[in-house]
Amino acid sequence: MGLPLRDLVSPREVGWAELAGKTLAVDGYNVVYQFLATVRQADGTPFSDAHGAVTSHLIGVFYRTVALLHEGVRTVWVFDGTPPELKTGTIRARIRAKERAQAAWEEARAAGDLEKARSKAAQTSRLTRSMVEEAIELLGALGVATVRAPGEGEAEAARLAAQGGLWGTASEDYDSLLFGAPRLVRGLAARRGSSRELSAAHLIDRAELLSTLGISGEELILIGILVGTDFNEGAAGIGPKRALKLVRQHLGFETTVRAAGVPLEEARSVLEIFQHPAVGCEPAPAPPPRRDATVRSILVEQHGFSLDRVDAALRRIPAVGPAAARPPPRPTGRQRLLDSFGEGTP
Repeated sequence: MGLPLRDLVSPREVGWAELAGKTLAVDGYNVVYQFLATVRQADGTPFSDAHGAVTSHLIGVFYRTVALLHEGVRTVWVFDGTPPELKTGTIRARIRAKERAQAAWEEARAAGDLEKARSKAAQTSRLTRSMVEEAIELLGALGVATVRAPGEGEAEAARLAAQGGLWGTASEDYDSLLFGAPRLVRGLAARRGSSRELSAAHLIDRAELLSTLGISGEELILIGILVGTDFNEGAAGIGPKRALKLVRQHLGFETTVRAAGVPLEEARSVLEIFQHPAVGCEPAPAPPPRRDATVRSILVEQHGFSLDRVDAALRRIPAVGPAAARPPPRPTGRQRLLDSFGEGTP
């Protein structure tokens, strides 16, 4: 679901050159899901290989990672562990929403309404465990470190950034700000006209946000509780602007929660999740060595990507340490799948 805080934040557009040399903790599930939802064909059908296995997530992870490394931006991808018990209701609601979207997608395709079909298709995306494992394997082969969080991925990403090891977090949601991330970069998974281009990123500085809104970190969490988080439904009839108005009265946590009609014990439990989440204690891992042969094995041999396009992308990554292995001779015979893939995709 994510927090609906758009009306309260004023992100600053930043060029990727400004982020060069910095390392971001990426909310892995969030970004891979974005790729799975947006990297699709005209009617909303996800891309797949000759065996029918979905490859949209791999396309997104590969081309976007290459683009970021080309710009000098390093990343550590953090993947969710066991979700808090309070998140069960949100997970069930998401499943029901996907079922409704699936029916609407099939109806739109049958009617030939491709615009509606593509819109609904994005809402049907299901990120499976095997897709996550494939993404982690590909990231490792590209020389990108990954972390498996004990709990919420955004909480672990925020910890890694807040403790000074990393510069900030990257996600399309705002939750990491409530978990204490000093900076949030949005737009990492956004698309642009060419696979070689990155859309503009948008930066939210947490300290600046709190100063502008005139609230504390705990009061930012309180706004989330009032409007609804992944762990509670929020107060009826209260949106972000009204929540901010209530919180700015600085009446205290319990008084504000009671006035809004949110059950106090529920609110305390959500506050505890954001203030003391289940996180690790290790510093961010160093990036593993890049293994181009493994990248080719995953994308070309296992999923039929174009060898020429994969190698062209790999050549865009700046060399670090020992030179990468030279590309093997191009195989002859059967035309590789996705030979035309690249332009117009991540």
